[in-house]
Order: sequence, then structure tokens, then C-alpha cells
Amino acid sequence: MRVTVWGTRGSVASAGPETVRYGGNTSCLEVRNDAGALVVLDAGTGIRRLGATVGSETTRVDVLLTHLHMDHIQGLGFFECLHWPELEVHLWGPASMTLGLHARLSRYLSPPLFPVRLRDLACDLTVHDVPRNGVEIPGFHVETALVCHPGPTVGYRLHGDGATLAYLPDHEPMLCASGFAAGPRSTSGFDLAADVDLLIHDAQYTADEYKSRIGWGHSAIHHAFAFAAAVGARQFMPFHHDPTHDDATLDMIYATSQSTPMDFDGDTVPAREGLTIDLTT
Repeated sequence: MRVTVWGTRGSVASAGPETVRYGGNTSCLEVRNDAGALVVLDAGTGIRRLGATVGSETTRVDVLLTHLHMDHIQGLGFFECLHWPELEVHLWGPASMTLGLHARLSRYLSPPLFPVRLRDLACDLTVHDVPRNGVEIPGFHVETALVCHPGPTVGYRLHGDGATLAYLPDHEPMLCASGFAAGPRSTSGFDLAADVDLLIHDAQYTADEYKSRIGWGHSAIHHAFAFAAAVGARQFMPFHHDPTHDDATLDMIYATSQSTPMDFDGDTVPAREGLTIDLTT
């Protein structure tokens, strides 16, 4: 199972026209198994570049949406695969208390917000409300659970090729973390992330920034490390960089995290666009 990062929510250049190393696109990752089955995690602006790499040999694409905040769906209408006749595309994501996913997405993919309606896309499209008991899709077993973030938000656990990953890009487990250091199973997202080979997790704020943002639905970086340690993840990818953090700031943050005890003894690889991790090796 290979994971490629196409969008991290964004960082900004320090100054001038230099390349942004961590990446300026919003949340999107590609997951492929050894047989080539394709799963897309979220549909931020990074999905446009991902779509340009999908070959004609692909017959099905599954897009797993964690929630419908704009930074996670704003690239959806520009995903090239949605405009391929006869390509099978499955969109998965959370319903609300009153509307299913199809109705919720139709509010975005329709005028005046977007010129093409969801119903007019050329692909063979199926929209699914995420089931609570998990689902089998080609090449993967997917487990789901609601997690702590404003609005209906789903976290995902994927099994494929003998490897596991958990994807919780917008997550504030410390809001429900009584006894968190002991790793209680009642903590939001714990079962999804327990003992995974790769944990991709919200790490938006510094400790000082988090103090004025409690309840916004995101994690301080040291909380994300504590969560990775509590669930026993073997590898941790800090994700959802704050868009006000430039490359130099992120370099400093993660250099400090490597030299300061964080109670996490696995590998840490901060998310950056173009990064690929092969979990089968």
C-alpha cells in the first residue's frame, strides 16, 4: 500500500517567489494497493493535480471525504476523473442529521457556487453515506467513526496489502481526553488509529497557538504526538499544517519536536506535497 500526499492544507513561502516545500494545496492524499486500486482521501485543491496522473487503465476511483468544510471539497469539481464517461467513481462521506451526502454535496456542485451540477457529471457516479460498520471497496477494507471536529466529521482506517493507515486530518481528541495519557479507548479516534502502520493526523497549532483556539477542532502538535504514542502508531505523519506557517516555521517546529521528548518513539515524517510512503516495505 502506497500513500502519496497531494495537499497538506497549506504552508506559505517565507518571502518572494521561492518554491513552497511543504505545499500550498489543501487536503488530499492518494492511496494505492499493489494491484493498482485507487482510493483518494479528501478532495481539497490537491485533487486537481492527482487527477492529471490517473491513467486510462483505472476503471474505478473511491473518494473518501472526512467532512464538507471547503478546504476538503473545494477541488472536487476540478477532479478530472469526474468528467470521464464510463469511469466508475464512488464518493463516500458523512450525512448530516437532516440531509444525505448527495444533497449536501449538491449545494456546492451547483450554481451559483459551481457551474456544473453533481447530477450532470459524465462519470458513472455513486454517492454513499458513510456506513458506521465499515465497508469493503476494491483492494481495501475501510473502517469509519465520527471524530471530534465541528460538524459531521469521519475518520478512516484503511487495511490493504497487509498494512494499515488511519486518516484523521481534522481532529481535536484533547476535548474528550480525560486520562488521555493512558490511551483510553473512549478517546475520539482511538480505535481507528490503534496500532496502525501509519497515522496521518491533524497537527495544526503550536502549544501557544492552541491556548486561544481550544474547541476549534484541531490539535496542537504536542497533542498529536501524544495521540500517536497512545494509539501505538509505528509511523506518524503530522498533517493539516496551519496556512500561516511558512516553510521556515515548519522546519523549526519539526526540528524542535525531534529534539524534545514527545513520548512517541516511532518514525515521524511531516506531510509535504509529493511525499510517497510505501507501507508494504
